[in-house]
Amino acid sequence: MYNKNKGFKYEKIAEEYLLAKGYKILEVNFASRFGEIDIIGQKDGRLHFVEVKGRKNTEHGYPREAVTPAKQKKLRSAAKYYFMLKEKDDYPCQFDVIEIILDSRELNHIENAF
Repeated sequence: MYNKNKGFKYEKIAEEYLLAKGYKILEVNFASRFGEIDIIGQKDGRLHFVEVKGRKNTEHGYPREAVTPAKQKKLRSAAKYYFMLKEKDDYPCQFDVIEIILDSRELNHIENAF
């Protein structure tokens, strides 16, 4: 439960960042049998599937390094399901990663990460 609470904290920071950048938030914690997408946003006619990763510091590496090829595959599958469910086949999309490092108060938005 402790890690889940930390995850929600990072997701809230990322959501506020995206809203400030003009994104419309469509879904938060979209869950399916294929996996979970932290944030689904829309900006300039494009859907953004956003994976949020955070750490206290970089002692054990950068948060973005946790978005492995296996995680990317799950995100793609969950996004395909979202398209089918919401009938948004004609929307361009991209996969972004937002990494948050608390100690240095860093937020990196890696657009089109994979």
